[in-house]
Amino acid sequence: MAARHRTRWATGGAALALALAAALTGCSGYDSPSDTASKAESAVGSIASGASEAVESATAEAQRRLDDIQDGIDVKGDVKAAPPTVGSDGRARSEVTVDNTDDAARSFGVQVNFTDAGNQLIDTVIVTVSNVQAGHSATATARGTHDVSGEVGAEVARAVRY
Repeated sequence: MAARHRTRWATGGAALALALAAALTGCSGYDSPSDTASKAESAVGSIASGASEAVESATAEAQRRLDDIQDGIDVKGDVKAAPPTVGSDGRARSEVTVDNTDDAARSFGVQVNFTDAGNQLIDTVIVTVSNVQAGHSATATARGTHDVSGEVGAEVARAVRY
């Protein structure tokens, strides 16, 4: 069974963008794809919530980090995000299912966007699903980083297999 990991890309003003950029500086081109994904996850795990422009900045950084995965293949069509629920802690959650259509075991980096009732981006989360066997599926839970209320949506913004 694949290991489950989650990382939160959150919101939080201009300071967030600077903190995010500084924290991710340690992800170099010399790392393996798995190391790059893990470092990206670790770097953003503690950044808190804030303004919508910071969400957009975090989204751009998430996409850039997924681009940095060497030998990564875009497999958005092989990944599904279930309709989200809001837990007792007020955080949105969505079950993410990846299908490994390759002929070897692979890992996946998946960016899940949470949106409000007006389809405005309110959170971005990176989920890593490691070592999914060839021809198999695996799941992980994308968990939002801050309290939400009302109607919440979830969509796979990007998925990379490596």
